[in-house]
Amino acid sequence: MAAGDQSEHQAKKKRGFTPEPGRVVQAYRFALDPGAGVEARLRSHCGAARVAYNWAVAHVLASWDQRRAEESYGIGEEDRAPWRSWSLPALRRAFNAAKREDPRFAGWWADNSKEAYNTGFAHAAAAFDNYARSRRGERAGARVDRPRLKSKHRARLACRFTTGTIRVEDDRRHVVLPVVGRIRTHESTRKLHRRLINGSARILSATVSRTRGRWQVSFQVEVEREAAV
Repeated sequence: MAAGDQSEHQAKKKRGFTPEPGRVVQAYRFALDPGAGVEARLRSHCGAARVAYNWAVAHVLASWDQRRAEESYGIGEEDRAPWRSWSLPALRRAFNAAKREDPRFAGWWADNSKEAYNTGFAHAAAAFDNYARSRRGERAGARVDRPRLKSKHRARLACRFTTGTIRVEDDRRHVVLPVVGRIRTHESTRKLHRRLINGSARILSATVSRTRGRWQVSFQVEVEREAAV
């Protein structure tokens, strides 16, 4: 098993987010009506998240396979290739060092928000954490296999935003996401907008996804307890 099982990502996941006293975390989900240009940007971001996930998985597993091959050749532990960390910060650093030279990212990686790639890295870190915990017998349920690459044609389209411009517009019919821009909603965002305006809520993150042929956005929001429904 690779060194660094107790990654920073896992530690943060265990700590979790703690709302302020008197507040709870609540989700607000809205169907979207993106135009052709906006939909192309949504697909690009979700595709970038999948590519980043696959890159991270391949990056870590390459060191595992290399070490296994070296062991079969009789190479001692101290002379084998080093383990590659799967913590979220480590994956970010490794990607930033490789993205300008890797032909898989040439000409398009800069078109998407960094949050798209962070989505993929976070999912990869969580997948390795789950695998490691399963191997150690610390995870309930069925045994978890080591992470595998996601298929372009079968992977769910999704991307999470935690930083940058994330807001609900005053017209209550549009939302704004980093780089993607302004997106029309299929329904009114009145309930969430009202709470944001009066200060009883604040947006923590937004996740866009495509489900059953329709785009949607889900806001994770910290709201005053008495305002929760």
